[in-house]
Amino acid sequence: MAFEVVVSGVDEDESLGVAALARHKAEAVASALSDGLVLGCDSMFEFEGALLGKPASADEATTRWRHMRGHEGVLHTGHCLIDAASGEMAEEVDDTIVRFGDVSDAEIDAYVATGEPLRVAGGFTLDDMGAPFVESVVGNPGTVIGVSLPVVRRLLGRLGMAVHELWR
Repeated sequence: MAFEVVVSGVDEDESLGVAALARHKAEAVASALSDGLVLGCDSMFEFEGALLGKPASADEATTRWRHMRGHEGVLHTGHCLIDAASGEMAEEVDDTIVRFGDVSDAEIDAYVATGEPLRVAGGFTLDDMGAPFVESVVGNPGTVIGVSLPVVRRLLGRLGMAVHELWR
């Protein structure tokens, strides 16, 4: 099966939560299709009780990183899978604890200067330049990257499909 990334164009209103945002993204793409599977995902980072999306500025990313270093939070990723032909839908949110290293001010400044923290929920990644600053994760690393493949397998099962049916 061929895969294609399609940007939904959905406004990422963080107040909706990750489950609703993932659903809205999947629905926006699926509405233009007559068949195929559509997976919508969205992530937010929970730190000290606050949900954090993408930092709005480099200053915000720097401040956030200086506060998060040496601490941990929870990355929540919403997944919504829609069978465009039938309209059948399955949803799940997965959570992974992320523990940050004691990152220096110079490391934070250099990381923020790359621009990467401004493009991702929580202001960090696990699959690119931010990875050296993550000490550990408890849970599925794919959840932090943005798509949990075990969750996708479960969603496929709820729609009566098996993941191996997608293999070439």
